[in-house]
Amino acid sequence: MADEGLRPIIVKRIKKTAAGHHGGAWKIAYADFVTAMMAFFLLMWLLGSTTKGDLNGISDFFKTPLKVAMSGGSGSGDSASVIQGGGKDLTARDGQVKKGDTPAPKKTYDLKAAKAALEKEEGIRLQQLKAKIEATIEANPLLKKYKKQLLLDITSEGLRIQIVDEQNRPMFALAKADLQPYTREILHVIGITLNEVPNRIGLSGHTDSTPYLSDVGYSNWELSTERANASRRELIIGGMSENKILRVVGLASAAHLDRQDPFNPINRRISIIVMNKKTEESVMRDNATLQVPEPAGAAPAVLAPPAEAAPAAVAAAVVATAKAAR
Repeated sequence: MADEGLRPIIVKRIKKTAAGHHGGAWKIAYADFVTAMMAFFLLMWLLGSTTKGDLNGISDFFKTPLKVAMSGGSGSGDSASVIQGGGKDLTARDGQVKKGDTPAPKKTYDLKAAKAALEKEEGIRLQQLKAKIEATIEANPLLKKYKKQLLLDITSEGLRIQIVDEQNRPMFALAKADLQPYTREILHVIGITLNEVPNRIGLSGHTDSTPYLSDVGYSNWELSTERANASRRELIIGGMSENKILRVVGLASAAHLDRQDPFNPINRRISIIVMNKKTEESVMRDNATLQVPEPAGAAPAVLAPPAEAAPAAVAAAVVATAKAAR
């Protein structure tokens, strides 16, 4: 028991202190992580919204050597564009070619072949119009009744539609330019049909060789001209555009349909010509202005038909032209 008093007494003193500060290094790491994630998602969004062609262009840009990238084009000094192909089209893979390196190909046109193609197309259109008018005649009871007096054929001038007289069924009143009622109906139907093609129209009046007895100089020339003009009016009343008319003439008995019998009633007729392009151009050339040379110092005079001529003057000009052609 004596030894128990000799034991050392150990006293443990625990010093309590507050936790130390760990610093802000973790905040910097977290900010770097958030920034990296934002950049990653931004990159993914850009890749998803960019077209394949733009991606190829961007890829080619980063594959371009530094020297070419600084100079541009596929070689040093070849182009002002950094990306191969240049321009707004990033899908282009060939380098830009400088102006003048490759001559532009010369375009050549075969005018004869083009003209022949146009004439062929126009011929087909006129044939279709002829077939349609024939079908209209067959379908219309009135026109079918007078089928023998309607003659259709293709000539060098275009599609010719002729309305001819019969012995007991004339188109006009005797020795007059007054249309019979059935003739008016025929012209009305034809006028509507002619609007379906862009071709211009020419009308000519014809008589037989029976002389017109008159003491005032009125003859078959005036009669054929007035009948052609009366037919023009009925075509317009029927619905045909007035701008389609290009020529109205009277030929009297100068061009018979039956040359063997000049007094045959079939020679009394109205011819409607749906002009082809060649005929139309020929008529327009005939109406061209004439340049008359003037003395030195004077302005050149241009002789052209007036815009609006009196009907009597027009009739006189038609008669004179027809007599000269005769």
